[in-house]
Amino acid sequence: MRDDDDPTRVTNQPSLTTSSGTIWLVVGGIMAAICVALLAAMLGLQPAGVAFWSLIGIVVLYGGMLEVRLLARPGRVRLTLLAVLFGLIAATGLASVLAIGLAQAR
Repeated sequence: MRDDDDPTRVTNQPSLTTSSGTIWLVVGGIMAAICVALLAAMLGLQPAGVAFWSLIGIVVLYGGMLEVRLLARPGRVRLTLLAVLFGLIAATGLASVLAIGLAQAR
C-alpha cells in the first residue's frame, strides 16, 4: 500500500481532502468566539494592549478564513489554508491568555 492511499494518515483525512470547508468555518467560529469572549474579559489586565491586539488578530484571522472559503478554489489548498488559519486562531488565543496569566501571577 502506498502512503498516499493510507486512510489513517493525517494528510489523507476527509477534512483535508474532500470537505467543502464549511466545517472549518463552524469550528473556527466557535474557537474565535471563545477566544474573543475570554480576551474581552481580560481587556483591563496587564500587560496593557495584549488582550486588545490579540482580540483584533483573532477577528482578522477569522475574516481570513471567510475570505479563503469564498475565494479559494475547492480542494486541498483551500482546506489546508483553513486548517492553518484555525490553528493560528487557537495559538493566538492560547499565547495571549498565557501571557496575561503569567503577568498576573507576578
